[in-house]
Amino acid sequence: MDLGLAGKVAVITGGTRGIGLATARLLAAEGADVVLVSRNADEAAQVAEDIASTTGRRALGVAANTTDDAAVAAMAAVVERDLGGAHILVNCAADPAGQKAVPVPSEAEWASLASHMDTKVMGYLRCARALLPAMRRAGWGRIINVSGLGARRTGDVVGTIRDVAVVALAKNLADELSGTGIAVTTVHPGMTRTEKVDAMLEARARAEVRTVGEVEAAMAQNVLMGRLPTAEDVAQVIAFLASPLSVTINGVAIDVGGGARGSINY
Repeated sequence: MDLGLAGKVAVITGGTRGIGLATARLLAAEGADVVLVSRNADEAAQVAEDIASTTGRRALGVAANTTDDAAVAAMAAVVERDLGGAHILVNCAADPAGQKAVPVPSEAEWASLASHMDTKVMGYLRCARALLPAMRRAGWGRIINVSGLGARRTGDVVGTIRDVAVVALAKNLADELSGTGIAVTTVHPGMTRTEKVDAMLEARARAEVRTVGEVEAAMAQNVLMGRLPTAEDVAQVIAFLASPLSVTINGVAIDVGGGARGSINY
């Protein structure tokens, strides 16, 4: 299927690893020029060079901390100067939640919540605000926000609050932009096979004297697809949402966690 992405310009924050990297590679393979945004300038430049050499598309690596208004504005200026502005924004830059012991809600730390909200919610808004002028000018655009299934379950109050906030942000933007040709959506990954998760599975397998496959199967017991989704699996959905073919999808959140046993979301 031709997704109609040839000649589009896509900005992917958090684009050098995990879901962001898989998305950047797929969008470039589909004909889009891509901008990889990362806090690490050298890493962004290297990954961009790899994608350009593999796909033949233009690829830029841009260093920017999405919690910094000036840095995000400077990133948008580079995209405008070098590629004429962005048609697609994939917001994927976030600090992972649940990387240490999760406090009960009444003991959650304000500093932790504030940091996650600034990066994942306000950071997403900063990037959208900075790149929207070019989308408005083109009369077409796609903003896809990578949130998480923490929005639909309890157990990590900080993760839940930030992920729900991303959905609220996306829907409000979608309503604001109605009639402009710009759609805003959210995807909710669950536990996903990325570099970090792969390393965690390998470490657990060594500690428990089991195979990686056995450890993954145990973790995926409640995943209907029978295994953990890969970053590439998630990227396939994001690429469709980024395309003109997704014209009927706007303002909604889509689970991309492989299916959760026992959950009914409506």
